[in-house]
Amino acid sequence: MQYGGSSSSDSAEIFQILADEYARKILLAADHGPKTAKTLSEECDASLTTIYRRVSKLQDYGLIEEHHTVDDDGSHRSKFETSLEELHVEISDGQLSLTMETRDELADNFTSLWSNLRGED
Repeated sequence: MQYGGSSSSDSAEIFQILADEYARKILLAADHGPKTAKTLSEECDASLTTIYRRVSKLQDYGLIEEHHTVDDDGSHRSKFETSLEELHVEISDGQLSLTMETRDELADNFTSLWSNLRGED
């Protein structure tokens, strides 16, 4: 996923999101596996409102994913997991360029590489 050039407003938004302490705490907490909003609230020492607001922003830019689960009692629950794997910033020709790789993209790249090594199409 590439941000920069004509999408410099997206890059600025992502920089702002990552400058937010709660957003960073959420990304780090949710990097250890899917977590409910309540668990994130406890681990990040933030209100549920703050967690949902930040998670929504993080989802807007593909930095976190929502997984829906059904508990044994039939109740539905959402869990959140960090999808951001790598973030690169490049300065070139007076422009900031932001490149992000998500876990899905890395998995797809590995699958392609493996298929190419095995001679599959």
